[in-house]
Amino acid sequence: MKIKIIKKIKWNNKGLIPVITQDIFTKKILMLAWMNKKSLEKTIKNKEAFYWSRKRKEIWYKGKNSGCIQKVYNIYLDCDKDCLLLIVKQILNYSCHTGKKTCFYNKIL
Repeated sequence: MKIKIIKKIKWNNKGLIPVITQDIFTKKILMLAWMNKKSLEKTIKNKEAFYWSRKRKEIWYKGKNSGCIQKVYNIYLDCDKDCLLLIVKQILNYSCHTGKKTCFYNKIL
């Protein structure tokens, strides 16, 4: 991601931006999480997903405990510059803490 674009990010009042994570192969949306500037910088540097835990108030490395690491291939900033899209290769079979492949399994309509 170009540095010029990063500087244009519109962080919310808590210094966070929502992040949609999509599987590079299946194109399924895996999860929605949050990043702060440091977690985004770590993600860019390591090419693996680091998010901000709003509950624990700390950066968390996706897959640290579960082994379900997300290798980052692309990062996109949306047109309003207030949401990110991570294109990842999901290591192991799930991204959700419930053990599901995706966090979006509760169908409403």
